[in-house]
Amino acid sequence: MRIAIGIATRSRPNILAEVLQELDLQTHVPDRILVCHVTESDVTGLPLRFPGVEFLTAQAGLPRQRNRILDAIGDCDAVLFLDDDFIAAPRWLEALEGVLRAQPDCVVATGTVIADGAKGPGITPEEAREILATDVPPQDLLATVPHFNGYGCNMALRLAPVREHALRFDEKLPLYGWYEDIDLTRRLLPYGTILRLAGARGVHLGVKQGRVPGLRLGYSQVVNPIYLARKGSFPWSHAIPSAARHCLINLLRSLKPEPDVDRWGRFRGNLRGLLDLATGRADPERILTL
Repeated sequence: MRIAIGIATRSRPNILAEVLQELDLQTHVPDRILVCHVTESDVTGLPLRFPGVEFLTAQAGLPRQRNRILDAIGDCDAVLFLDDDFIAAPRWLEALEGVLRAQPDCVVATGTVIADGAKGPGITPEEAREILATDVPPQDLLATVPHFNGYGCNMALRLAPVREHALRFDEKLPLYGWYEDIDLTRRLLPYGTILRLAGARGVHLGVKQGRVPGLRLGYSQVVNPIYLARKGSFPWSHAIPSAARHCLINLLRSLKPEPDVDRWGRFRGNLRGLLDLATGRADPERILTL
């Protein structure tokens, strides 16, 4: 089974170097590693340090960059998409290959994130290595449970249904994407199962550098779920609570915001999204003009 790793990156060459360094420890060697960047500064110094990595370019935006990887992936059977700040445990690909062989109906496999810096101030690569060193994985490397969607920081796709049904990431979800992972993996659900792999583990650093500004992110938090619900890839029973939850969290935490989060900017974006929904002007791509 040929498995590729795809990484879309922007403005984080030093962190990306740490991620690629850890991939050298995979017990199942990836058949290809494709990194899609926007400008040369995104990968400064990397080609010399990682000669086996293939570098691609695309216009800015996570969906566009991941689609560029899909277009270039060739005859591989599966692709593991990693964020450029995700440190994968050494047996991630080994667990993935075992599950894809044992469960041919699995079309999406998402890993187990044992620590997620996106939910706090972030995690350094050194801290991530310490977390992984003390992690106790399950005895059954191939243990799985059904899951609602793939989590974009570490999710794998079986490529046969992706090719057969000409599926791609939705490029109307610009920049950071926000729920582009839910959209594509839920569109794969009619063709198989979505599983969370207990043995495929890792740490999401949650690096703040290169993140979308608070106003734009807040707009996406409201508009993108509704856009996907109208599209049919995200149930209304999830879309409305998701948008409402983020509005409430941003409002409450803007009273005493975390030092690394622009809560007031996010809430302003939430309000702008609600206004656009009420007036019929809501469009995920409007963040490009905010």
